[in-house]
Amino acid sequence: MQAALAEARAAAARGEVPVGAVIIDPVTGKILAAASNRTETDHDPTAHAEILAIRAAARMLATPRLTGLDLWVTLEPCAMCAQAIAFARIRRLYYGAADPKGGGVEHGARVFSHPTCHHRPEVFGGIAETEASRLLKIFFKSLR
Repeated sequence: MQAALAEARAAAARGEVPVGAVIIDPVTGKILAAASNRTETDHDPTAHAEILAIRAAARMLATPRLTGLDLWVTLEPCAMCAQAIAFARIRRLYYGAADPKGGGVEHGARVFSHPTCHHRPEVFGGIAETEASRLLKIFFKSLR
């Protein structure tokens, strides 16, 4: 999660919502892809950290399925990202801060609980939640 938090800090430094994500091979412990939000930078509403990390890992491995890999992200994924996680066949999702307003995993849409969701990763929330929440609170406070 420390690598995802570092990505989130980098996003904040660029004026992006501080969310970071990494995809890890749990067998080797190697980080295969790392990303942070780039929606403002790229002028792309889909440029969430999770989507960018999934795209990078899929390109690197030359496959659309990331079976057996784990995603670590600093904020509960939104519905769009949760569906991408399911499509990518991510093994486990670890996230930091819960997102009661925009979350799509344990809040809001709860994508993985729908019968039409063909893949459900194991989900572990609250990892380094204090630090992930702190980054978000500082960022949004600075906007007000």
